Amino acid sequence: MPDRQAGVGGQGQRIVVVGASLAGIRTAEALRSAGYAGRLTIIGEEPHSPYDRPPLTKGFLTSADGHNTFPALTRAQPDVHWLLEKRAEQLDLDSRRVLLHTGESIPFDGLVIATGSAARTLTSAGRPDSRPPTANGVHLVRTLDDAIALREALRRGPRRVAVVGAGFIGTEVAASVRSLGLAVTLIGPDEAPLARAVGTQVADHVARLHRTNGVDLRMGVPVEELETVCGTVAAVRLADGVAIDADLVVLGLGTTPCTDWLSGSGLLLQDGVRADRWLRALWNDGTPVSGVVAAGDVVRWPHRLYDDSLVRVEHWSNAALQAPIAARTLLNELAGRSHAPADACAIVPTFWSDQYDSKLLSVGLPHLGTTQTLLDGDAPSGRLVVGFGRGMQMVGAVAVDQPGPLATWKRHITRGGPWPPAIQRPEDTRRDHAATQ
Repeated sequence: MPDRQAGVGGQGQRIVVVGASLAGIRTAEALRSAGYAGRLTIIGEEPHSPYDRPPLTKGFLTSADGHNTFPALTRAQPDVHWLLEKRAEQLDLDSRRVLLHTGESIPFDGLVIATGSAARTLTSAGRPDSRPPTANGVHLVRTLDDAIALREALRRGPRRVAVVGAGFIGTEVAASVRSLGLAVTLIGPDEAPLARAVGTQVADHVARLHRTNGVDLRMGVPVEELETVCGTVAAVRLADGVAIDADLVVLGLGTTPCTDWLSGSGLLLQDGVRADRWLRALWNDGTPVSGVVAAGDVVRWPHRLYDDSLVRVEHWSNAALQAPIAARTLLNELAGRSHAPADACAIVPTFWSDQYDSKLLSVGLPHLGTTQTLLDGDAPSGRLVVGFGRGMQMVGAVAVDQPGPLATWKRHITRGGPWPPAIQRPEDTRRDHAATQ
């Protein structure tokens, strides 16, 4: 086992951030803002300057801009040493080094793991896979290069597009493709799109929204295989034997955390990098690793607002809000300072999704809820707020075209508010929201 006291003697002179992601960039900024003046290195696998991912499934797909226009992370970047187009292949905690695919060895005193997650794909037989798709006409939407390739393919005017996976990525892509006037089939294993993420009431609204806009929904039947002709996709065959014709297929099957490079490092890897409340990475025996933190999609940690349930959150806001916590934790580690309970990561994340002319917004972690109830609005109007509870605690809320009340419910969740809540009148929540602006 490596020396667990290595690198904690005062503020480190070398901090390495692995992952030029939102979490990685924001953590680097937070380190500089907190006064860290030592060497700061950011390692990124892609050749591009850091960029924002949410627009890739929305306006970027439908825009007429050239390849050089992309949703950049527009904040001024800190003074860092950039290592782009470099892939981390191994973490050596004995020597405190990150080994790259080029053979380079990057030493560190403090380490930020922010490698995010990668899109799942399918084998030809329909089983989940982590390798890129091989058939022509099959696309993912995770990176900027993925989005550029899909945008080019859509401009060539495919006869029919099939989107496999009806989570946020799949539904947003389906809406974007349909706005281009192309025929779209949306395929998902649940009874309605987004059912696992937003509950049945909002999912039913999303289903109606897509049908109204001309999308062919095929829900509740898993994919059996992708059929190809001469190496090019021709159809998606479902488990009930139905074949959906498609000359372009987009896979939106969720993600897996990018932890392959950490195998053999001694870190505890369980659906991501396991961390404690302060985002310190853990050894296999559950004790924290000195001077190593994780942030963003890749980290799984016990959330004190949810009875220390282990969560891994892939929302944009989670990555942005975890960054200063990870930076503060790392600087405390390197200075040998203790970690105050108030510094623990207890984020109540927010999320939004634009589909056609409708906006979905969520706060908290609705997927942890075991019960749900309508808090405001009504399903026929398409304007509603649904709350989610687990036991005696409210854990999340989702709104459709009603952003105002969510400020109230976010505060309720942050306070550990009870479930079911005392439901306010709509005019009260609007007034409460206005007072916070």
